[in-house]
Amino acid sequence: MASKTTRLRCLYSSPIIPSSISSQPLSRAFATEAPEHIRPTRRRPTTFHDRLNAGPSFSEFVASAPSAETSTPLSTNDTPLNDPPTSEEPLRTALVGPAGRKRTITRLPTWLQTPIPTSPNYKRIKSDLRGLNLHTVCEEARCPNINDCWGGSDKSAATATIMLMGDTCTRGCRFCSVKTSRAPPPLDPHEPEHTAEALKRWGLGYVVLTSVDRDDLADGGAHHFAETVRKIKDKAPGMLVEALTGDYAGDLEMVDLVAGSGLDVYAHNVETVEALTPMVRDRRATFRQSLKVLERAKGAREGMVTKTSVMLGLGETEEQLWEMLRDLRTINTDIITFGQYMQPTKRHLPVHTYVPPSVFETWRQRALDMGFLYCASGPLVRSSYKAGEAFVENVVRKRRARRD
Repeated sequence: MASKTTRLRCLYSSPIIPSSISSQPLSRAFATEAPEHIRPTRRRPTTFHDRLNAGPSFSEFVASAPSAETSTPLSTNDTPLNDPPTSEEPLRTALVGPAGRKRTITRLPTWLQTPIPTSPNYKRIKSDLRGLNLHTVCEEARCPNINDCWGGSDKSAATATIMLMGDTCTRGCRFCSVKTSRAPPPLDPHEPEHTAEALKRWGLGYVVLTSVDRDDLADGGAHHFAETVRKIKDKAPGMLVEALTGDYAGDLEMVDLVAGSGLDVYAHNVETVEALTPMVRDRRATFRQSLKVLERAKGAREGMVTKTSVMLGLGETEEQLWEMLRDLRTINTDIITFGQYMQPTKRHLPVHTYVPPSVFETWRQRALDMGFLYCASGPLVRSSYKAGEAFVENVVRKRRARRD
């Protein structure tokens, strides 16, 4: 049997260095300049930083038209809603991304570009809201009109749509940027009092209340909403209140509760045409269910004004819009607004078409011809945009005077 020899080395002896290595001079591994043959090659300086500094500022990017050098007009075959070509400036596209992976994007049209809010009144209103732990849909939904609505000469000239029941919704509509969760935080029992106090302090004549959907609550938050309206009416009897509510999962008794709380305008948005509803809204919201909510609110009290809002640019057709308008007039909806859908983030539905202002004006006239009491229609119009509130306020006060 062959013997095995154990090779031992003293732990305190000098390390054994192979001759191939020991013949080379040792060098320090730090605090010295790297040898020439392993020194990294210096990258060629880039000119991107210089071009960025020489370019427009962020505010100029938001408020100015896109550059003609980097853009090309879209084909006239892409005109939205089958509308004939108009005199509006053509939409422009641009190539973005690194070489080999460039993609084409559509530049935001100039009629959708708004200034960044910087006015002192905007900052004061935001401070008041945070101090009372109140939320607004203006901020949560990233409304482009926040500078216009909050930037009045004083607080009484401003409009802020208060969002009740927190800032987290239980639904996940694909157009909305409000936070979502299956289990939002509990309701703030002091919110109705704080909301009424804030609105009384501002001295507004017309206020819009809205809320997130709270499917985690048995009543969907209807009692909380109604209590807020009653508190406002107690503190400011002359203030007109518009409530933009959810569908309460089809519970029409909750619609009766909110409609009977003393509000003046009941608003509920159908958001889009019936054919696109399953792709645009949460699966728990249906077009027909929204029609039932508006119909029930209309009959809750004599003289109740009902209102809804629709987004354009999601891929709807003219015939689908006509059908939607007929359905809304069948249940005697008084007011409708049209606005451009704008993608809040990359996770949301992309914009199918940027609808030019002339098309919005066409649908405004069509709605009025069908018998709607009022129609606000434009790229930047939103359901609670203050541009239409002066007219609505006048109509509501006249109806109230006749009723009294």
